Parts: sequence; structure tokens; C-alpha cells
Amino acid sequence: MADGVMFIDSFAPRAYDSLSDMEGLGGTESTIMHIALGLAPDLRVAIAQSQRETAETRDGVAFLPFPTDTTGFDTLIVINSWKLAVKLRKERPDARIAVWLHVFPGKHNRELGNALHQADVTVIPVSHSHGDWLRAFCPDQAPRIHPIYNPIPDDLAPDDTPRDPNLLLFASAPHKGLDQVIARFGKLLDRFPDLRLEIADPGYMEWPVPHEVEQGLVWLGTLRQDELFRHYRRALCLFMPQTTFAETFGLVIAEANAVGCPALLQTGLGANDEVACPGSALIDVTDIDAIATALAGWRDKPPECGANPAFRLSAVLDAWRDWLQQPDARRG
Repeated sequence: MADGVMFIDSFAPRAYDSLSDMEGLGGTESTIMHIALGLAPDLRVAIAQSQRETAETRDGVAFLPFPTDTTGFDTLIVINSWKLAVKLRKERPDARIAVWLHVFPGKHNRELGNALHQADVTVIPVSHSHGDWLRAFCPDQAPRIHPIYNPIPDDLAPDDTPRDPNLLLFASAPHKGLDQVIARFGKLLDRFPDLRLEIADPGYMEWPVPHEVEQGLVWLGTLRQDELFRHYRRALCLFMPQTTFAETFGLVIAEANAVGCPALLQTGLGANDEVACPGSALIDVTDIDAIATALAGWRDKPPECGANPAFRLSAVLDAWRDWLQQPDARRG
């Protein structure tokens, strides 16, 4: 096992140090917290944040301002910023350094493959689909790629909450195709006039959503995690028929499936096909008839959905421990 792990988050919009205070933050920050807290009983763990002003320790994790002294930690895990990882290699030639990538890099980052390979930096994508995309993005010289899933709670499971056959749920930031989702919802109202679409927003990004439909829309705002899980349990499905935003993992998909809620998704987009449970609908979402057919089938008989065991927090922590236990810190 590594002697110490420092997660370096230079992008979070504010400091964070508690799972009970994640308002305005997204799945990335929540995932960092879950992994750091899960590893803390076994080794020294720190999270360095560019938006933090003072250092403190909570639940065995040191929360530090960044920039900070990284000596004393033999593993540095940089969130998303491959350029920062390359810079840190110059400062820490003997450390294990990885980029924990939660995004798809834009075309202006074409040089990242060669740069990370030369700097001996591993990339940790959050799904195998994400890793395959990265290999195609770096055709000349790809860095080491070691996928590790994002986690969902171990105890998420279906219960006896009755599902509302007229209730759909969108539970993502509005830039993730909400305009398309509302437009396609509107086209379903002639067939299912009692449909409602609940819209939950994590609140970390202001994004205008022009739309012409008002009937049936229910704006939930930002919900606590336990509140969101209750909405998953009541909804007919997680309704995300959009083609513009590819998820590297899709945490809301995995969470909803875990409590028995199927997802309606565009097939072949991002990690949808890898993450969604077999009971979900992976279809061409530009085909309104296909959407209507899926909903009608679920209204008659809800599908069986459940968690993928590989997404459970305990399994994901084991995957992190396995990677950290590899004997050569420079060949992870």
C-alpha cells in the first residue's frame, strides 16, 4: 500500500470537507470525498483544494490549501488537470502521479497523450468506455490507462415504494441536454397527457434552458442525496433522452438503477451502454415512437433493475486499494 495519497483538486468552485455539505458541487467532488474517506483508515490521505484557505483534518482526511507541499505523499492524484500533473512530475520525479479524469478532454488537448506518456503519468478514467475513448483520442502515444468506476452506496436497493406511472425524472445539470429532454417530453403529452417531468438540478452551473413546454414540468431545484433517492424510487424512469452530452460514467444512472428505477437513454452515447442496467431502455431517442413504446411497456410492467456490484463503494475502494498496492510506484 502507498505511504500516503494526496488528491489535488484545482477546479472545484469552492472548498469542501463534508459529505453533508455538497450543495453547489457535483458528482466529481462527492466521489473524491467517498474515496478519500474510504481509504483514510488504511493510509494517510489528503485533499488539496485551490479554493481552500485554511487547513483542517476531519474524519482522518487532511484538507489543505493548494498549492501545498506534496512531500510526504508518495502518490499524487490530480483531478482532471493533465497539465498540472505534468508540472508536478518535474517537482516530484519519484512519486506515483495520476490524473483522475472525470471529463472528456476537448480537441485543444490533443497533446495530452504524448505529454502524459513522457511524464510517466497514469490516467484513471471512470469507466472502460471512457478509457477506450481516451485511447482513440491519443492515437500516437497513449499514457497508461487504468479505469476505476465511480461509486454508489453499498446499501442502495429497491424497496416497496410504489412507482408513479405518470412521473418521469431528469436529475442532472441543465447543460446536459435538458433542452432536448423537455422538447421530447412535450411531444409525448399528446399520447400521455398526465405525464409529469420532475427536474432536479445539482446547482453547480447556471445554464439557460430555452423551452416552449410548461405543461407537466416540476422544477425541484437542488436536492439532498436522500431526497433525490426518494424521487428515484417514485419515478417511472430516469428520463434522459438527449444526444448532446456524453457521460464519462453517469452516476445518476447507476444510482437510479440501484433502487430499481430504469433509465431511458441514447444508445452509444458516452458510458450509457456500459453503466445502465439491462432493464433500462438504450434506444435512438430522436425516435419519439421508440420512447413512447418504452414508457408504455414500463407503465404496464416495470422492469427489474438493480445495482451493478462493480459500482458499489466497497468494490470501488477495493479497486483503488489494488492499484495503490502495486509494488512499483512508477508503473501503476
